[in-house]
Amino acid sequence: MPIGQPEFALNPENRVPVILLLDTSASMSGEPIQELNRGIAAFKEDVLKDTKASLSVEVAIVTFGGSVQLIQNFVTIDKFTPPKLEANSRTPMGEAIDYALDLIEDRKATYKANGIQYYRPWIFLITDGAPTDNWRLAAQHVREDEAKRRLSFFAVGVQGADMEILKQIAPVEFPPALLNGLDFRSLFVWLSTSMKRVSTSKIGEAMALPPVGWGNITT
Repeated sequence: MPIGQPEFALNPENRVPVILLLDTSASMSGEPIQELNRGIAAFKEDVLKDTKASLSVEVAIVTFGGSVQLIQNFVTIDKFTPPKLEANSRTPMGEAIDYALDLIEDRKATYKANGIQYYRPWIFLITDGAPTDNWRLAAQHVREDEAKRRLSFFAVGVQGADMEILKQIAPVEFPPALLNGLDFRSLFVWLSTSMKRVSTSKIGEAMALPPVGWGNITT
């Protein structure tokens, strides 16, 4: 019997998988990490307002601060408990991106094994710095997967982020955005609104995203 089968038997809704790929390096300490935690809580709160989305949207959290850690494996929003993230050490962004890409492929395999339909997965990267490891190969993997429509990748820079590197990581169709101050709440409400739209669309169809009012697109 495939692992996880009971959860799909109880909830056979189409899934909308999203990985929050979060920089928790030392530069995020203090107010930035506090506001990020509040933003994640707002994300859960807002998705829960939509019954279908709360059963369809699955969130996983991968952090990179000192090391890459899976803080939360995929779980539907109704079962998601926002963590209290803490900041420390370096920024292994390249390693974290590759980890997230592998995590997406593993989740897709689980869906297929359980006969669950799913929308194109999202990876949502948030960082206020620059990678301290080799990120170029990870960037190549992102662009290859995006070109094959295996996922949608979004990069958000917080003040201090190396936007030039983020432009080389993010797909050309989705250039990175610079967050307005520490307005994580608006960012995560936007993400929630996007997830709700996805969950009510047809699998494979193009969908217009809400306006980005929380930041400035970097081109």
